[in-house]
Amino acid sequence: MNYLAHGWRFTADPYFLAGTATPDWLNVIDRKMRTRSKKAKEFTENVDPHVSAVARGIVQHHFDDDWFHQSRAFQELNLEFTVLLKQVLPADDSFRPSFVGHILVELLLDAALAEAAPSRLDDYYGALSQLDGGAVQAAINLLATRQSDQVSYLLARFLGERFLYDYLEDAKLLTRLNHVMRRVGLPLLPAETADLLPAMRATVRRRAKELLAQPTLP
Repeated sequence: MNYLAHGWRFTADPYFLAGTATPDWLNVIDRKMRTRSKKAKEFTENVDPHVSAVARGIVQHHFDDDWFHQSRAFQELNLEFTVLLKQVLPADDSFRPSFVGHILVELLLDAALAEAAPSRLDDYYGALSQLDGGAVQAAINLLATRQSDQVSYLLARFLGERFLYDYLEDAKLLTRLNHVMRRVGLPLLPAETADLLPAMRATVRRRAKELLAQPTLP
């Protein structure tokens, strides 16, 4: 799952919402900095309401990722998109087509959620704009395996760029995909990749209900 799919149901609780985004934020800040469900569960009843809310959001994130990646719909779409991507990456026998296929299912699901209810992205960013960056950073540093002074900076940048809106347009989505390629050290995707996106977008839109058929967190 990506940011909006993880968090759109929780915009009434901004610090919980921040928790659902935390593992993905840390992938940008420091890929060795992790927040584990086991540790987060120890803080879900913390006396500091910001800490407890962020901890509960982290638990929710990992719970959702576990069932989502095991779902039939995700696995089928990941395989389908991997095969399609090999058409524009014919000489690539690395894991890149599968990696990009995985990401595309998630990003296009965010786009489908935004298309279905245009206010969702505004609500999502509006909720995060209520956060105190210092409080979020302190909570995450308490819960994570490593410390960072970059959390509040990343939050401000995340709010400023608002890149989730870019997923709604194929050319901008390809640009965002190539930002990911740079970050993880993989070759950039060719321009022809954008030709695949309309059909992929329609497929995810058609199967969105299956992709979002989440169980209840115990």
